[in-house]
Amino acid sequence: MSSSEADVAAEKAAAEKEAAEQAALPYQWRQTISEVDITVPVPQGTRARDLVVEISSESLKVGLKGQEPILEGKFPKRTVLDESTWSLEDQKSVEIHLEKVNKMEWWAHVLTHHPQIDTSKIQPENSRLGDLDGETRAMVEKMMYDQRQKEMGKPTSDEEKKMEMLRKFQQQHPGRNGLFQCKDGVVDIRMSHASMAQR
Repeated sequence: MSSSEADVAAEKAAAEKEAAEQAALPYQWRQTISEVDITVPVPQGTRARDLVVEISSESLKVGLKGQEPILEGKFPKRTVLDESTWSLEDQKSVEIHLEKVNKMEWWAHVLTHHPQIDTSKIQPENSRLGDLDGETRAMVEKMMYDQRQKEMGKPTSDEEKKMEMLRKFQQQHPGRNGLFQCKDGVVDIRMSHASMAQR
């Protein structure tokens, strides 16, 4: 088996494992870059007064009164409490809507102790991206690109720009031995004594 075939097989196995883990959760969830929606099945005929639903900016608890919670835990990131809502649908499911504080970040899971998804594989709906203004859309696309690059161990877009700056400097100053350093987005170029003498 070639390395590329092995990579494909490993990726497929990881995707199947992820799907099985998500299917085993006591709820279903979906997200956009700015929101999370959770559906928690409850016994048919459940009434709102039978429920215990506690939402904070950092945690969630859902269950039936007098019973163990169906789910309980902390969110991986903070939510906007005033924008978080829940409702009982058809007396058989609790629908929870959460607004993310950071609207430029995908969640890997709903609760920190539950299995994670691979956020680098998320493809937002084109219509959703189209709804964003130009600056926000560019930021989302850059974030997604950088996330994929990191997953593959490749440089992010900012790192690529720095490398390109260094390449251009080296082309403009051939034969000079410089010490190039990038720290906190600043390119520090120090010329050796031999290089300085050539100036």
